[in-house]
Amino acid sequence: MSVEAMVQKMIDDLTAALGDAAKHDKGNSAAGTRVRKAMQEAKAAAQDVRKQVQADKNA
Repeated sequence: MSVEAMVQKMIDDLTAALGDAAKHDKGNSAAGTRVRKAMQEAKAAAQDVRKQVQADKNA
C-alpha cells in the first residue's frame, strides 16, 4: 500500500470517528470507548506510515 493511501485511510477513519466524538461530548460513555479505540488504531496506523517512509528512504 502506498504512503498516500495509508494516510488517506487514516483520514477516513478519523473522519468516521467524529460522530462518536460528538456523542461523547454529549455524555455518551460508550461513544467515548469507540473514540479511544479509533485513536489507538490511528496511533498504530501512524506508526505503520513512519515505518514505510523509513523503509522507502533506506531502499
